[in-house]
Amino acid sequence: MGWEEELFALFDDLEEQASALYAAERGPEVADRSRAEYRQVLLAGRLMATVGQRVVLGVLGVGMLSGTIERVADGWLLLGAGEHDWVVAFDAVATVENASPRSVPQIAWSPLTRLGLPSALRRIAEAGEPCLLHLRDGTRYDGLLGRVGADFCELAVGEERRILLIAFSALAAAQSRA
Repeated sequence: MGWEEELFALFDDLEEQASALYAAERGPEVADRSRAEYRQVLLAGRLMATVGQRVVLGVLGVGMLSGTIERVADGWLLLGAGEHDWVVAFDAVATVENASPRSVPQIAWSPLTRLGLPSALRRIAEAGEPCLLHLRDGTRYDGLLGRVGADFCELAVGEERRILLIAFSALAAAQSRA
């Protein structure tokens, strides 16, 4: 082997060593960046990627709900569960089974996802549908939704249709009865 071939072989060997060192140093850096980026992933983003899939939700004050995520929006999701759909407040969701491993970043969300929980409840109220409201403490109220404020709703309950104000901070889920 001539001196040129030996020199090229030496350069190839040095290049391979440098590549191996770079890869060894880069691995932990990539893993660290990946963890740092994942810190920015929201539950809503994971649920957005799960639209159309069947899930099991653990909901405070309600228990386990099984169904298909139909819509995800600001602070709530719509769970299709056969005859009666559920409007579930995000901050009442304790667990999610069968969620997509992917996530949809907020920048990719439709403008319709900006509609908050009051919008979903107004839709039920405008339809005049009876509903069942589940609170986080396990209390349930059956009635007709009336006006919906910024952080509460009115529910007409009982035969005398007395008006009960329900704070959104206490609401876990609303179930349509139509």
